[in-house]
Amino acid sequence: MHDEWEHAHTDYTVPAQRRTPASLANSEGDWRHYLERSTPNGWLMQNNAMTETLLSGKPMYLLHVTRGIDAIRTSQQLHVSAGCLVGALYCSPLASQREGLRPHNLGAYLIRTKPSTTPMILEVTPDAPIRPKGVDYLQLGAIHLRTYQRYQSFLTPAENDQLERAVLAGLRAAAPFLDVALRNATGHATSAPEFINQLSAAVPHVAFLGYLYFEVLSEYLMFHSTTPETKTYAQAGELNNWLYKRLAFAAVDNMDQLFDLARFNPRHHRLIQLIEGIEPALGPGVAEYVRRRLSHLLARASLHPSQDAASVAFQGADLSTIQKAAPGLIGQMVFREIRHMARYQNLYHCFEKAKALEAWDYWNNEGIPTPFNGVIPKGEIGINPAYPRSAVRIWTAQQDSKGYLHPDEEITAVLTPHLASWWAPPRQRETHNVTDESRVGVAPVAGSPLPAQRSPMNGVPA
Repeated sequence: MHDEWEHAHTDYTVPAQRRTPASLANSEGDWRHYLERSTPNGWLMQNNAMTETLLSGKPMYLLHVTRGIDAIRTSQQLHVSAGCLVGALYCSPLASQREGLRPHNLGAYLIRTKPSTTPMILEVTPDAPIRPKGVDYLQLGAIHLRTYQRYQSFLTPAENDQLERAVLAGLRAAAPFLDVALRNATGHATSAPEFINQLSAAVPHVAFLGYLYFEVLSEYLMFHSTTPETKTYAQAGELNNWLYKRLAFAAVDNMDQLFDLARFNPRHHRLIQLIEGIEPALGPGVAEYVRRRLSHLLARASLHPSQDAASVAFQGADLSTIQKAAPGLIGQMVFREIRHMARYQNLYHCFEKAKALEAWDYWNNEGIPTPFNGVIPKGEIGINPAYPRSAVRIWTAQQDSKGYLHPDEEITAVLTPHLASWWAPPRQRETHNVTDESRVGVAPVAGSPLPAQRSPMNGVPA
């Protein structure tokens, strides 16, 4: 279990050490070297202000925005959330300056775009310098799968069958693209425009691809941008979060009402328009970057490290075979399917608390009171509510005319290892009956639903 969580964390201050599948054209180290040395802002991977604060061991100040300040005052508790930080209080850094506490540009974005919320200042005093290890939610697939297998009995046989059908249908529809992506990851380049269009068509069938697509574009924008705005943030040791926020809201209608990256799937022509609308100079290189980077990350996130990427094929493979070869992908699919089930609102804490408990245990043993989003160290940082060796003080915040925050009312409240409620509306999706002989990429054999105990997703090691 510890090894799985270690695999899902990244420390950008040390060389890449993660085990990866064989036959990949580029290693994680190759990509790290390219991003750090060959992009305008790559130096911020190691030398950003957030990492420096973690390594200093000094008290750090974080911004959290909430709609529930009255409930916090009454209960004297702050609950944490799941999402990209698994089970931490979602925050962004504050820089202590003579004029006050300056919000990180991500925090400035949150304050400006969420006017109905109350900004809060949290002072975290750690017991020692903090290892700058961030959790990469793209690498959590094997943990998602193991958690589902452990608590599968919480679902009815019909719900387990529904889940299996959805995963099979998604794999079957996306298998041609998944195989194309693996070929690209092993060095067999295909046309970038066609790759993007195939990716776009596959996202509705495998929602995880939308998250991966968005994170690759976020990385591309933040590391390659050379606008005055980006340069100003870089001088402060920050990657420019406004870039990917603009991308998300321009690409998907009503993203402000439901931020769901399963809906993020621009085709090639639209992708170029979107990137050129944000920073024209970055348009020409984006498709080729997505082709290379997404193929590599998909192989790493999907396949078990023991696999040879050149030998894995999704088309024509049965679910049990794919699960053994690509537990990360199956886990990501299960996670995103299960949370849109009609009854998941009642089961949310069963599945997500199990993962949060493991994350808290890992962070405590690694000396991490403040985990961050390790896909990229862009300023999404949280507070571990179960860390026993740090002190936390909390205030509401007042913002002055220059944008600096100042402590206002100290709040008598503690962070508790309790997940705030979360719910996503069920997805309406056509499903088909399948048997356990069904093959990914091949039309299924119609038949009776499988009994839950015979499901290929039962008991297969992640």
